[in-house]
Amino acid sequence: MRQKFSPLAFVSTSIFAAIALSVAAEESTPDSSVQASPVFGVTLPPGYRSWQFISVAHEAGNNNDIRGILGNDVAIKALRDGTLPFPEGSIIVRLAYEYVPSDRNNAIFGREQSFVAGAPTNVQVEIKNTKRYASTGGWGYGQFENGKANPSVKIINSCFSCHTKLPTAADLVFTSYSK
Repeated sequence: MRQKFSPLAFVSTSIFAAIALSVAAEESTPDSSVQASPVFGVTLPPGYRSWQFISVAHEAGNNNDIRGILGNDVAIKALRDGTLPFPEGSIIVRLAYEYVPSDRNNAIFGREQSFVAGAPTNVQVEIKNTKRYASTGGWGYGQFENGKANPSVKIINSCFSCHTKLPTAADLVFTSYSK
């Protein structure tokens, strides 16, 4: 049996597809209207808080923070497939928080053993674009506090100097994918 063509269904499907493409483009393209970090011009990518989980990390010492690391679809696919170096357009975002004991949880457990994310400290962004960031191994960096780019050129330049200490096989990325 032959189905009838429905103009309304066609229009509805076309509108839905256009919205989906628009949202996908917004998720992967940094918002140029947002304040950019110095040196690399990196901005907070729209929708990054909805990206997929890569891993967590705890930095002791001076930072004493806990970090959640997220990636856009390009970075996640590369990590899952074991594709290194990362492809163009990969973006990795690190959310850092104070690493604090949980009084509530510790009261239940009867000893100090539970730690949680406290106040946010900063968000760091790493974007792969080998042409734009050729002098820094193809990666551009940014750091943000309270949604605003940290204006310190010294801090932003220090990103690359630490990342270059990693083995070449890591493609200047600290975090491995947690399965």
